[in-house]
Amino acid sequence: MSRGPYLPDMAPAAITAAVARPLLQPAWGWRWWLGFGVSAALTLLFVVAVGWLFYRGVGVWGVDTSNIWGFALANYVWWIGIGNAGTLISALLLLTRQRWRASISRFAEAMTLFAAAMAGLMPILHLGRPWLFYWLVPYPDTMGLLPQWRSPLVWDFFAIASYLLFSMMFWYAGALPDFASLRDRARTRGRQLFYGVLAMGWRNSARHWRIWRDYYGALAALGVPLVVSVHSVVGMDFSAALMPGWAETIFPPYFVVGAMYSGFAMVVVLAAIFRRALSIPFLITDAHFEVMARILLFCSLVMTLSYATEWFYSWYSQDPADLDFTRAQFTGPRAPLYAAMLVCNCLVPMLFWRRALRRSVPVVVGVSLLINLGMWLERVLIVTQTLSLGFLPSQRASYVPTLWDWAVLFGSLGFFSLLFFLFIRIVPAASIHEIKEAIRAEAAS
Repeated sequence: MSRGPYLPDMAPAAITAAVARPLLQPAWGWRWWLGFGVSAALTLLFVVAVGWLFYRGVGVWGVDTSNIWGFALANYVWWIGIGNAGTLISALLLLTRQRWRASISRFAEAMTLFAAAMAGLMPILHLGRPWLFYWLVPYPDTMGLLPQWRSPLVWDFFAIASYLLFSMMFWYAGALPDFASLRDRARTRGRQLFYGVLAMGWRNSARHWRIWRDYYGALAALGVPLVVSVHSVVGMDFSAALMPGWAETIFPPYFVVGAMYSGFAMVVVLAAIFRRALSIPFLITDAHFEVMARILLFCSLVMTLSYATEWFYSWYSQDPADLDFTRAQFTGPRAPLYAAMLVCNCLVPMLFWRRALRRSVPVVVGVSLLINLGMWLERVLIVTQTLSLGFLPSQRASYVPTLWDWAVLFGSLGFFSLLFFLFIRIVPAASIHEIKEAIRAEAAS
Protein backbone atom coordinates (compact mmCIF):
# COMPACT_ATOMS: atom_id res chain seq x y z
CA MET A 1 0.00 0.00 0.00
CA SER A 2 1.35 3.43 -0.99
CA ARG A 3 1.82 5.87 1.87
CA GLY A 4 0.91 9.54 2.07
CA PRO A 5 2.95 12.30 0.41
CA TYR A 6 4.81 13.14 3.62
CA LEU A 7 6.00 9.63 4.54
CA PRO A 8 8.68 7.50 2.85
CA ASP A 9 7.64 4.21 1.26
CA MET A 10 10.38 2.31 3.10
CA ALA A 11 10.72 -0.32 5.79
CA PRO A 12 11.29 1.01 9.34
CA ALA A 13 14.79 -0.49 9.49
CA ALA A 14 15.70 1.19 6.20
CA ILE A 15 14.54 4.56 7.56
CA THR A 16 16.73 4.20 10.64
CA ALA A 17 19.71 3.21 8.49
CA ALA A 18 19.21 6.12 6.09
CA VAL A 19 19.08 8.75 8.86
CA ALA A 20 21.83 7.21 11.01
CA ARG A 21 24.30 6.49 8.18
CA PRO A 22 25.64 10.09 7.85
CA LEU A 23 26.41 10.18 11.58
CA LEU A 24 28.10 6.80 11.85
CA GLN A 25 30.18 6.82 8.67
CA PRO A 26 33.87 7.59 9.30
CA ALA A 27 34.32 10.52 6.88
CA TRP A 28 32.33 13.15 5.05
CA GLY A 29 32.74 14.59 1.57
CA TRP A 30 34.36 17.80 0.43
CA ARG A 31 31.03 19.69 0.44
CA TRP A 32 30.73 19.39 4.22
CA TRP A 33 34.33 20.48 4.71
CA LEU A 34 33.86 23.43 2.33
CA GLY A 35 30.74 24.62 4.14
CA PHE A 36 32.39 24.06 7.50
CA GLY A 37 35.44 26.06 6.40
CA VAL A 38 33.38 29.02 5.17
CA SER A 39 31.33 29.00 8.37
CA ALA A 40 34.48 28.81 10.49
CA ALA A 41 35.96 31.79 8.61
CA LEU A 42 32.81 33.87 9.23
CA THR A 43 32.86 32.78 12.86
CA LEU A 44 36.44 34.02 13.12
CA LEU A 45 35.25 37.33 11.67
CA PHE A 46 32.61 37.45 14.40
CA VAL A 47 35.24 36.82 17.08
CA VAL A 48 37.46 39.59 15.68
CA ALA A 49 34.52 42.03 15.49
CA VAL A 50 33.48 41.28 19.06
CA GLY A 51 37.07 41.55 20.28
CA TRP A 52 37.47 44.96 18.63
CA LEU A 53 34.14 46.03 20.12
CA PHE A 54 35.31 45.09 23.61
CA TYR A 55 38.58 46.93 23.06
CA ARG A 56 37.23 50.18 21.58
CA GLY A 57 33.61 50.25 22.78
CA VAL A 58 30.28 50.64 20.99
CA GLY A 59 31.60 53.73 19.20
CA VAL A 60 32.93 51.41 16.48
CA TRP A 61 29.29 50.92 15.45
CA GLY A 62 27.11 53.53 13.78
CA VAL A 63 25.20 54.36 16.95
CA ASP A 64 24.99 57.94 18.24
CA THR A 65 23.01 59.97 20.79
CA SER A 66 19.85 59.68 18.67
CA ASN A 67 20.24 56.17 17.21
CA ILE A 68 21.16 54.46 20.43
CA TRP A 69 20.20 50.96 19.27
CA GLY A 70 21.27 50.19 15.70
CA PHE A 71 22.07 46.84 14.14
CA ALA A 72 22.65 45.01 17.41
CA LEU A 73 19.07 45.33 18.60
CA ALA A 74 17.67 44.84 15.10
CA ASN A 75 19.66 41.62 14.81
CA TYR A 76 18.43 40.59 18.25
CA VAL A 77 14.77 40.90 17.23
CA TRP A 78 15.44 39.09 13.94
CA TRP A 79 17.30 36.20 15.56
CA ILE A 80 14.82 35.76 18.41
CA GLY A 81 12.00 35.70 15.84
CA ILE A 82 13.69 32.89 13.93
CA GLY A 83 14.34 31.06 17.19
CA ASN A 84 10.79 31.40 18.44
CA ALA A 85 9.38 29.86 15.29
CA GLY A 86 11.30 26.59 15.60
CA THR A 87 9.72 25.49 18.85
CA LEU A 88 6.35 26.96 17.87
CA ILE A 89 6.39 24.94 14.64
CA SER A 90 7.35 21.71 16.38
CA ALA A 91 5.09 22.07 19.43
CA LEU A 92 2.03 23.35 17.58
CA LEU A 93 2.27 20.71 14.86
CA LEU A 94 2.71 18.02 17.53
CA LEU A 95 -0.40 19.13 19.42
CA THR A 96 -2.44 19.23 16.20
CA ARG A 97 -1.06 15.80 15.18
CA GLN A 98 0.35 16.88 11.82
CA ARG A 99 2.26 13.90 10.45
CA TRP A 100 4.41 15.97 8.11
CA ARG A 101 6.20 17.54 11.08
CA ALA A 102 8.23 14.36 11.69
CA SER A 103 10.76 15.11 8.94
CA ILE A 104 11.39 18.76 9.88
CA SER A 105 10.85 18.97 13.64
CA ARG A 106 14.39 17.98 14.67
CA PHE A 107 16.32 20.65 12.80
CA ALA A 108 13.54 23.21 13.45
CA GLU A 109 14.12 22.71 17.18
CA ALA A 110 17.90 22.89 16.69
CA MET A 111 17.35 26.12 14.77
CA THR A 112 15.59 27.45 17.85
CA LEU A 113 18.58 26.72 20.10
CA PHE A 114 21.16 28.23 17.79
CA ALA A 115 19.11 31.29 16.83
CA ALA A 116 18.21 31.98 20.47
CA ALA A 117 21.90 31.78 21.34
CA MET A 118 22.69 34.34 18.61
CA ALA A 119 19.87 36.56 19.86
CA GLY A 120 21.09 36.37 23.44
CA LEU A 121 24.53 37.65 22.44
CA MET A 122 23.24 40.81 20.76
CA PRO A 123 21.87 42.73 23.80
CA ILE A 124 24.96 41.75 25.80
CA LEU A 125 27.25 43.16 23.10
CA HIS A 126 25.14 46.32 23.04
CA LEU A 127 25.45 46.98 26.78
CA GLY A 128 28.69 48.91 26.43
CA ARG A 129 30.12 47.06 29.45
CA PRO A 130 29.12 43.51 28.50
CA TRP A 131 31.19 41.94 31.27
CA LEU A 132 28.61 43.34 33.73
CA PHE A 133 25.60 41.70 32.05
CA TYR A 134 24.97 39.66 35.20
CA TRP A 135 23.68 42.85 36.82
CA LEU A 136 20.42 42.09 34.99
CA VAL A 137 19.96 39.06 37.21
CA PRO A 138 18.25 39.67 40.60
CA TYR A 139 20.99 37.88 42.53
CA PRO A 140 21.59 38.60 46.26
CA ASP A 141 24.57 40.88 46.75
CA THR A 142 26.06 43.14 49.41
CA MET A 143 25.83 46.32 47.32
CA GLY A 144 22.04 46.48 47.35
CA LEU A 145 22.05 46.56 43.56
CA LEU A 146 18.77 45.54 41.93
CA PRO A 147 17.80 45.45 38.23
CA GLN A 148 15.75 48.26 36.78
CA TRP A 149 12.48 46.40 36.34
CA ARG A 150 11.14 49.06 33.98
CA SER A 151 13.98 48.41 31.54
CA PRO A 152 13.22 46.25 28.48
CA LEU A 153 16.69 44.71 28.90
CA VAL A 154 15.48 43.00 32.07
CA TRP A 155 12.35 41.75 30.31
CA ASP A 156 14.50 40.41 27.46
CA PHE A 157 16.89 38.68 29.84
CA PHE A 158 14.12 36.65 31.46
CA ALA A 159 12.40 36.02 28.12
CA ILE A 160 15.56 34.67 26.48
CA ALA A 161 16.70 32.69 29.53
CA SER A 162 13.35 30.94 30.05
CA TYR A 163 12.92 30.26 26.36
CA LEU A 164 16.45 28.91 25.89
CA LEU A 165 16.12 26.55 28.87
CA PHE A 166 12.75 25.30 27.67
CA SER A 167 13.98 24.81 24.10
CA MET A 168 16.92 22.73 25.31
CA MET A 169 14.63 20.46 27.32
CA PHE A 170 12.13 20.13 24.46
CA TRP A 171 14.80 19.35 21.88
CA TYR A 172 16.62 16.86 24.09
CA ALA A 173 13.43 15.05 25.08
CA GLY A 174 12.44 14.65 21.43
CA ALA A 175 15.85 13.25 20.48
CA LEU A 176 16.11 10.76 23.36
CA PRO A 177 14.79 7.64 21.51
CA ASP A 178 16.98 8.43 18.49
CA PHE A 179 20.09 8.62 20.65
CA ALA A 180 19.30 5.09 21.79
CA SER A 181 19.00 3.96 18.16
CA LEU A 182 22.42 5.44 17.38
CA ARG A 183 23.88 3.80 20.49
CA ASP A 184 22.66 0.41 19.33
CA ARG A 185 23.94 0.92 15.77
CA ALA A 186 27.36 2.39 16.63
CA ARG A 187 30.34 0.20 15.75
CA THR A 188 33.05 1.89 17.77
CA ARG A 189 33.31 1.92 21.55
CA GLY A 190 33.63 5.69 21.65
CA ARG A 191 30.37 6.27 19.76
CA GLN A 192 28.58 3.67 21.86
CA LEU A 193 29.62 5.45 25.04
CA PHE A 194 28.82 8.90 23.63
CA TYR A 195 25.32 8.07 22.45
CA GLY A 196 24.78 5.78 25.43
CA VAL A 197 25.28 8.71 27.80
CA LEU A 198 22.91 10.87 25.72
CA ALA A 199 20.31 8.06 25.67
CA MET A 200 20.19 8.05 29.51
CA GLY A 201 19.42 4.35 29.76
CA TRP A 202 16.58 4.31 27.23
CA ARG A 203 15.52 0.68 26.64
CA ASN A 204 12.49 1.11 24.35
CA SER A 205 10.20 -0.40 26.98
CA ALA A 206 6.48 0.33 27.20
CA ARG A 207 7.04 2.13 30.52
CA HIS A 208 9.70 4.38 28.97
CA TRP A 209 7.44 5.24 26.05
CA ARG A 210 4.48 6.02 28.34
CA ILE A 211 6.56 8.37 30.50
CA TRP A 212 8.16 9.95 27.46
CA ARG A 213 4.85 10.66 25.72
CA ASP A 214 3.37 12.27 28.82
CA TYR A 215 6.45 14.42 29.36
CA TYR A 216 6.90 15.40 25.71
CA GLY A 217 3.21 16.25 25.30
CA ALA A 218 3.26 18.39 28.45
CA LEU A 219 6.31 20.28 27.16
CA ALA A 220 4.59 20.90 23.83
CA ALA A 221 1.53 22.26 25.61
CA LEU A 222 3.74 24.62 27.61
CA GLY A 223 5.77 25.62 24.58
CA VAL A 224 3.04 27.34 22.56
CA PRO A 225 2.04 29.97 25.17
CA LEU A 226 5.71 30.42 26.09
CA VAL A 227 6.62 31.28 22.50
CA VAL A 228 3.72 33.73 22.26
CA SER A 229 4.69 35.39 25.54
CA VAL A 230 8.40 35.62 24.68
CA HIS A 231 7.94 37.45 21.41
CA SER A 232 5.14 39.54 22.88
CA VAL A 233 7.74 40.76 25.39
CA VAL A 234 10.01 41.65 22.46
CA GLY A 235 7.14 43.60 20.92
CA MET A 236 6.55 45.36 24.24
CA ASP A 237 10.16 46.61 24.09
CA PHE A 238 8.90 48.93 21.39
CA SER A 239 5.22 49.50 22.15
CA ALA A 240 5.97 50.53 25.75
CA ALA A 241 8.01 53.46 24.42
CA LEU A 242 6.62 56.86 23.41
CA MET A 243 8.39 57.20 20.07
CA PRO A 244 6.20 57.73 16.97
CA GLY A 245 5.78 54.43 15.14
CA TRP A 246 6.44 52.39 18.30
CA ALA A 247 3.63 53.21 20.73
CA GLU A 248 1.18 50.76 19.13
CA THR A 249 -0.84 48.01 20.77
CA ILE A 250 -0.60 45.89 17.61
CA PHE A 251 3.12 45.25 18.14
CA PRO A 252 2.92 42.13 20.41
CA PRO A 253 0.70 40.01 18.07
CA TYR A 254 2.39 41.56 15.04
CA PHE A 255 5.79 40.43 16.31
CA VAL A 256 4.51 36.90 17.04
CA VAL A 257 3.25 36.50 13.47
CA GLY A 258 6.46 38.00 12.12
CA ALA A 259 8.49 35.52 14.16
CA MET A 260 6.57 32.57 12.74
CA TYR A 261 6.91 34.07 9.25
CA SER A 262 10.69 34.46 9.30
CA GLY A 263 11.16 31.21 11.22
CA PHE A 264 9.19 29.13 8.72
CA ALA A 265 11.14 30.75 5.89
CA MET A 266 14.41 29.73 7.59
CA VAL A 267 13.08 26.18 8.10
CA VAL A 268 12.40 25.96 4.35
CA VAL A 269 15.99 26.97 3.57
CA LEU A 270 17.41 24.49 6.09
CA ALA A 271 15.12 21.72 4.80
CA ALA A 272 16.40 22.24 1.25
CA ILE A 273 20.02 22.21 2.42
CA PHE A 274 19.59 19.04 4.50
CA ARG A 275 17.63 17.30 1.76
CA ARG A 276 20.45 17.91 -0.71
CA ALA A 277 23.42 17.46 1.62
CA LEU A 278 22.17 14.27 3.30
CA SER A 279 20.53 12.83 0.15
CA ILE A 280 17.17 12.30 1.86
CA PRO A 281 14.55 13.44 -0.70
CA PHE A 282 12.41 10.50 0.42
CA LEU A 283 12.13 12.05 3.92
CA ILE A 284 11.73 15.72 2.93
CA THR A 285 9.50 15.56 -0.13
CA ASP A 286 8.05 18.18 -2.46
CA ALA A 287 4.83 17.89 -0.48
CA HIS A 288 6.63 19.24 2.61
CA PHE A 289 7.68 22.33 0.68
CA GLU A 290 4.16 22.79 -0.65
CA VAL A 291 2.55 22.77 2.79
CA MET A 292 5.20 25.13 4.16
CA ALA A 293 4.62 27.43 1.18
CA ARG A 294 0.93 27.54 2.10
CA ILE A 295 1.81 28.60 5.64
CA LEU A 296 4.16 31.28 4.32
CA LEU A 297 1.38 32.57 2.05
CA PHE A 298 -1.00 32.80 5.01
CA CYS A 299 1.62 34.60 7.12
CA SER A 300 2.26 37.01 4.25
CA LEU A 301 -1.42 37.95 4.17
CA VAL A 302 -1.42 38.54 7.93
CA MET A 303 1.74 40.67 7.69
CA THR A 304 0.21 42.71 4.87
CA LEU A 305 -2.86 43.31 7.03
CA SER A 306 -0.59 44.36 9.91
CA TYR A 307 1.21 46.92 7.76
CA ALA A 308 -2.13 48.28 6.52
CA THR A 309 -3.37 48.49 10.12
CA GLU A 310 -0.34 50.58 11.06
CA TRP A 311 -1.06 52.99 8.21
CA PHE A 312 -4.73 53.16 9.16
CA TYR A 313 -3.95 53.89 12.83
CA SER A 314 -1.63 56.70 11.79
CA TRP A 315 -4.31 58.26 9.57
CA TYR A 316 -7.13 57.72 12.07
CA SER A 317 -5.24 59.22 15.02
CA GLN A 318 -4.24 62.33 13.05
CA ASP A 319 -1.24 62.66 15.35
CA PRO A 320 1.30 64.93 13.61
CA ALA A 321 4.32 62.87 14.74
CA ASP A 322 2.77 59.60 13.55
CA LEU A 323 1.72 61.15 10.25
CA ASP A 324 5.24 62.47 9.69
CA PHE A 325 6.67 59.04 10.48
CA THR A 326 4.32 57.24 8.06
CA ARG A 327 5.01 59.83 5.36
CA ALA A 328 8.75 59.37 5.84
CA GLN A 329 8.39 55.61 5.35
CA PHE A 330 7.19 56.19 1.78
CA THR A 331 9.05 59.38 0.85
CA GLY A 332 12.05 59.64 3.22
CA PRO A 333 15.67 58.66 2.60
CA ARG A 334 14.94 55.04 3.61
CA ALA A 335 11.89 54.73 1.36
CA PRO A 336 13.71 52.32 -1.07
CA LEU A 337 14.43 49.97 1.85
CA TYR A 338 10.83 50.18 3.00
CA ALA A 339 9.62 49.44 -0.53
CA ALA A 340 12.00 46.46 -0.74
CA MET A 341 10.63 45.20 2.57
CA LEU A 342 7.04 45.38 1.29
CA VAL A 343 8.00 43.60 -1.93
CA CYS A 344 9.78 40.78 -0.09
CA ASN A 345 7.18 40.32 2.65
CA CYS A 346 3.93 41.07 0.83
CA LEU A 347 4.24 40.75 -2.95
CA VAL A 348 6.77 38.00 -3.64
CA PRO A 349 4.93 35.32 -1.53
CA MET A 350 1.86 35.85 -3.72
CA LEU A 351 3.59 33.46 -6.15
CA PHE A 352 2.43 30.68 -3.85
CA TRP A 353 -1.15 31.04 -5.06
CA ARG A 354 -0.05 28.77 -7.94
CA ARG A 355 0.27 25.13 -6.92
CA ALA A 356 3.03 24.44 -9.45
CA LEU A 357 5.21 27.13 -7.85
CA ARG A 358 4.48 25.81 -4.36
CA ARG A 359 5.82 22.41 -5.41
CA SER A 360 8.96 23.86 -7.04
CA VAL A 361 11.74 23.60 -4.46
CA PRO A 362 13.96 26.30 -6.07
CA VAL A 363 11.03 28.75 -6.13
CA VAL A 364 10.03 28.04 -2.53
CA VAL A 365 13.63 28.39 -1.33
CA GLY A 366 14.15 31.61 -3.33
CA VAL A 367 10.99 33.17 -1.93
CA SER A 368 11.97 32.09 1.60
CA LEU A 369 15.36 33.78 1.26
CA LEU A 370 13.65 37.00 0.13
CA ILE A 371 11.23 36.74 3.06
CA ASN A 372 14.13 36.52 5.52
CA LEU A 373 15.74 39.52 3.83
CA GLY A 374 12.46 41.42 4.07
CA MET A 375 11.98 40.54 7.74
CA TRP A 376 15.54 41.65 8.52
CA LEU A 377 14.88 44.95 6.72
CA GLU A 378 11.71 45.34 8.74
CA ARG A 379 13.61 44.92 12.01
CA VAL A 380 16.31 47.37 10.91
CA LEU A 381 13.74 49.96 9.84
CA ILE A 382 11.73 49.59 13.05
CA VAL A 383 14.86 50.28 15.09
CA THR A 384 16.81 52.82 13.05
CA GLN A 385 14.13 54.76 11.18
CA THR A 386 12.04 55.42 14.27
CA LEU A 387 15.01 56.68 16.28
CA SER A 388 16.02 58.89 13.34
CA LEU A 389 12.62 60.62 13.38
CA GLY A 390 12.13 61.68 16.98
CA PHE A 391 9.88 64.46 18.28
CA LEU A 392 12.64 67.09 18.35
CA PRO A 393 14.15 68.08 15.00
CA SER A 394 17.47 68.74 16.75
CA GLN A 395 17.71 65.06 17.70
CA ARG A 396 17.09 63.73 14.20
CA ALA A 397 20.12 62.00 12.71
CA SER A 398 20.42 59.28 10.11
CA TYR A 399 21.88 55.93 11.18
CA VAL A 400 24.78 54.76 9.01
CA PRO A 401 26.14 51.27 9.79
CA THR A 402 29.89 50.80 9.86
CA LEU A 403 32.08 47.92 8.74
CA TRP A 404 31.90 46.46 12.26
CA ASP A 405 28.09 46.47 12.20
CA TRP A 406 28.17 44.33 9.07
CA ALA A 407 30.94 42.15 10.50
CA VAL A 408 28.81 41.29 13.54
CA LEU A 409 25.81 40.50 11.31
CA PHE A 410 27.62 38.22 8.85
CA GLY A 411 29.77 36.78 11.62
CA SER A 412 26.67 35.74 13.56
CA LEU A 413 25.30 34.09 10.41
CA GLY A 414 28.57 32.19 10.10
CA PHE A 415 28.47 31.12 13.75
CA PHE A 416 24.86 29.97 13.28
CA SER A 417 25.77 27.86 10.24
CA LEU A 418 28.88 26.49 11.99
CA LEU A 419 26.71 25.17 14.81
CA PHE A 420 24.48 23.48 12.23
CA PHE A 421 27.43 21.84 10.48
CA LEU A 422 28.47 20.37 13.83
CA PHE A 423 24.86 19.45 14.61
CA ILE A 424 24.40 17.23 11.55
CA ARG A 425 27.58 15.34 12.48
CA ILE A 426 26.26 14.47 15.95
CA VAL A 427 22.43 14.42 15.97
CA PRO A 428 19.98 12.84 13.47
CA ALA A 429 18.64 15.60 11.22
CA ALA A 430 15.21 13.92 11.10
CA SER A 431 13.22 12.35 13.93
CA ILE A 432 13.48 8.62 13.28
CA HIS A 433 10.94 7.45 15.85
CA GLU A 434 8.33 10.05 14.86
CA ILE A 435 8.55 9.09 11.19
CA LYS A 436 8.01 5.44 12.15
CA GLU A 437 5.14 6.36 14.44
CA ALA A 438 3.49 8.39 11.67
CA ILE A 439 3.81 5.40 9.34
CA ARG A 440 2.19 3.11 11.91
CA ALA A 441 -0.61 5.61 12.54
CA GLU A 442 -1.34 5.90 8.83
CA ALA A 443 -1.34 2.12 8.42
CA ALA A 444 -3.76 1.77 11.32
CA SER A 445 -6.11 4.38 9.86
